[in-house]
Amino acid sequence: MSGLKITGIVGLTIAAVTACGATGDKPAFIARTSNEFNADSAMSYIKQQVAFGPRIPGTAAATKTGDWIVAHLKQTADTVLEQRWTHTLANGKTLPMRNIFARFKPGAKDRVLYITHWDTRPVADSDPDPANRAKTFDGANDGASGVALQLAVADALKKVPSTYGVDLLFVDGEDWGTFTPDVDVLIGSTYFAQHLPNPGYAPLFGVLWDMIGDADLNIYQEINSAQAAPEVVQKVWGTAKDLGYEKYFIPEAKEPITDDHLPLIKAGLRVIDVLDIDYGPRDANGVVTTNYHHAVADNIEHVSVKSMKIVGDVAIALLRP
Repeated sequence: MSGLKITGIVGLTIAAVTACGATGDKPAFIARTSNEFNADSAMSYIKQQVAFGPRIPGTAAATKTGDWIVAHLKQTADTVLEQRWTHTLANGKTLPMRNIFARFKPGAKDRVLYITHWDTRPVADSDPDPANRAKTFDGANDGASGVALQLAVADALKKVPSTYGVDLLFVDGEDWGTFTPDVDVLIGSTYFAQHLPNPGYAPLFGVLWDMIGDADLNIYQEINSAQAAPEVVQKVWGTAKDLGYEKYFIPEAKEPITDDHLPLIKAGLRVIDVLDIDYGPRDANGVVTTNYHHAVADNIEHVSVKSMKIVGDVAIALLRP
């Protein structure tokens, strides 16, 4: 994901809710979602973003990527809107910002909100090698994987609309500044929370997808999400269990993370964070031994079509009540 900060370690377990009936029942949506989410397309969308270069706000690569996202969504969504503004940084300098908001069935009352960030962090400042910490990086997982997921969801909704109205939000500037303390981060999600699409905007639930392409996928429940919207956490992890993905969506809350769901929660929206914070090879105890997060190793070699398929299936199933 983009600039994430672990804000503490808290022990909390939330039981997953099974959406199917008796033990052994196969949910009706499994056969549908097995083909609806095209993971190969999602991987191609990651590669296209990486080919643009690091999507650092204010750069030509960011402009090209934003234009590409908008062009793709105009072919799939019913409505595509943009929020453009200038953000004043803590040092007094300014930065152009751009949120992209695609709507399916914009007139529907019952809505679901999906969020991801599309920017990349300016430097690989968490790289294990100090010599790399001033370098840029691809952001194949942290940034590109969430965008790819939502573009592939848009493709699926173009073919088979959801009974819900669906909003896909791509926020800018999540990863720009520093996370200790939080300065010039979560810029786009904060702006969206302050400029909602209409008064009283209240989706049934929302999900932030971040760093979900990790080839070694382990998605724990995030503490802030579990505390603010436990029913949404249960819905997502229960759906994953029904799809046979309990191994990857682990029904245990592990740690609170500073991410784009927090401004939306503060605005009263029922939004949770779905992310794999443990990005990199792990030892026998599950501890990451080499960090790929905010590191030059965050490249296409460390994301997988399998992980995109797993999370993509869950994302689609949530839209098929």
